[in-house]
Amino acid sequence: MSVYLRFLIAIFGLLLAPVAAAGQAVVVFAAASTRDALDDVVRAYDGDVEVSYGGSGQIARQVAQGAPADIVILANVTWMDWLQDQGFVEADNRLNLLQNSLVLAGPAGSAALDGVSAPKLLARLAGGRLAIGQTRGVPAGIYGRQWLENTGIWPDIAPHLAETENVRAALALIARGEAPLGIVYETDARADDGVVTLYSIPDELHDPIIYPMAKVNTKNKSQVTEFMQFISSHEAVDLFSTRGFVVPERSP
Repeated sequence: MSVYLRFLIAIFGLLLAPVAAAGQAVVVFAAASTRDALDDVVRAYDGDVEVSYGGSGQIARQVAQGAPADIVILANVTWMDWLQDQGFVEADNRLNLLQNSLVLAGPAGSAALDGVSAPKLLARLAGGRLAIGQTRGVPAGIYGRQWLENTGIWPDIAPHLAETENVRAALALIARGEAPLGIVYETDARADDGVVTLYSIPDELHDPIIYPMAKVNTKNKSQVTEFMQFISSHEAVDLFSTRGFVVPERSP
């Protein structure tokens, strides 16, 4: 073999090395509302993890269409059930990772609400719109709609919604003052200094807010299993708890 050919092979190998290494990264598709806490967990993990955030419905559809996710973390059990029914996630490698609560929030500096009713919310909106995730596809929007329906507020407030593709987009509308009110997760309100919680929505007025995590049918088994074990560890639990999430008790 000529020196020139050996040189070309060496250079080609160097070019391919980063690609091969990158291919070993654990790819996580996660609900947008987990961003801050999950970023903390990934930084604490001694391994290569890439995270893509979005709305749970959007993530579920992407995985079903062949997106290269190894792990999915959704903010809604129904979407994970759908993926499981379609055979895209492994039932034996699924667990309820986190729990959350829902709040009614406003831009920082907003005056406290004197109770919650349709007239009071409409008065606070003053012709503006209430920011909320899409009420038929985004979990925070689904839970928010359940609350509005269960309290009888929905018929009056439905024409005044600003529906967004995920809960973080709704949060941004509130923080920028483009929406006088919005329904977001408690963890979202805590994470953004631009918003203030005006009302804690009772948990019993909507379905439980559970974040299931599951392994996608994938060849990248060992790395995926290691990260799933870490994300359930005491270290990760502490990081999630610091951000306001509730971590369900696990069986020994």
